[in-house]
Amino acid sequence: MSPLRGITVIEFSHMVMGPSAGLVLADLGADVIKIEPIGGDKTRRLKGSGAGYFPMYNRNKRSICLDIKSEAGKALALRLIDGADVLIENFRPSALDKLGFGFEALKARNERLVYCSLKGFLSGPYEHRTALDEVTQMMGGLAYMTGLPERPMRAGSSIIDITGGMFGVIGILAALREREQTGRGAHITSALFETTAFLVGQHMAQHAVLGEEPLPMSIRQSAWGVYDLFECQGAEKLFVAVVSDTGWRALCDEFDLDEFAADEVLATNAGRVKRRDQLIPKLASMFSQMDRREASRKLDAAGLPFAEINKPSDLAFDPHLKRSGLADVKMIAGASAGEAAPLPKLPIEMDGARLELTRDPPQAGEHSREVASRAGFSEADIKMLLSDGVLAS
Repeated sequence: MSPLRGITVIEFSHMVMGPSAGLVLADLGADVIKIEPIGGDKTRRLKGSGAGYFPMYNRNKRSICLDIKSEAGKALALRLIDGADVLIENFRPSALDKLGFGFEALKARNERLVYCSLKGFLSGPYEHRTALDEVTQMMGGLAYMTGLPERPMRAGSSIIDITGGMFGVIGILAALREREQTGRGAHITSALFETTAFLVGQHMAQHAVLGEEPLPMSIRQSAWGVYDLFECQGAEKLFVAVVSDTGWRALCDEFDLDEFAADEVLATNAGRVKRRDQLIPKLASMFSQMDRREASRKLDAAGLPFAEINKPSDLAFDPHLKRSGLADVKMIAGASAGEAAPLPKLPIEMDGARLELTRDPPQAGEHSREVASRAGFSEADIKMLLSDGVLAS
């Protein structure tokens, strides 16, 4: 299934925010052409926590390595853009404008182009500033809500880069729909800081409603009587939530908690919140004497929300994800180069089907010849571009 088949996207991007937007469009069937500098995107060579960026966010794309600062390279890039529907970029403000690839310059050539800029900040006093995912998590209150008092802590994923890219895609799809009516493209901008603000909007509203500063999630007063981490035999842990009175009755029935079931105060969530200091230690004692698998089976039978505590690497073996939620993506670098690793597919179904892998992450410049040829360059022209170092394959 390829709902965006026929849509051509030019991607000038690196790291996570831009590539994640391109990934969503590529998984949906768009032809995404990633324009990389000669030598390839530096993201390919990141180590540590950045080592997974390129293989995760660049599948289903074609790669061309091009020196866009040269006249010949610029001419090839413009030829590609002239025939494109969408352009994505996540470079510093005005960086592409200086090279002749700003929105106004490209709009004059291709009025149907939807141009998506992914930045640190939208228009305002901060728009000139450079931002990173972690910077805006700190500025936007997310690190405060995630961490401990006096110790803000970033979320354990590039969540703002990814969701900022997703908001960019929402804007792109809306602009493509609008283009059907007007024949004209648009300039879409999504930004890290405003994305962070949107994600913590619930806590801003909480402050307005209650008149109190929200506490970090690590120490907050829970809205629910049971919303906790419990340790089972062998120090294996389970998160268990009871968020309705019906769920409470199901917990009592499944675990034979007759004393709790008979307590009228505990029959309501308000009563359970009031009695948390008595209730939670007793539940903790119960779970500590149980095998985690047996506890999980009973929680599942009761229809309650619960979770084992997994590491990201555990998800490769998760029976639910293994059924249809993972794609075997070929690694192009590192210890597993040439081997396939299971990575998450786009988390949506269309008519009950998942969107599939069609291309592994490309080698740098893997499609340079192919893309240049389709843009109308002759074999002789391509050889000259290669020999001049303007194009790399």
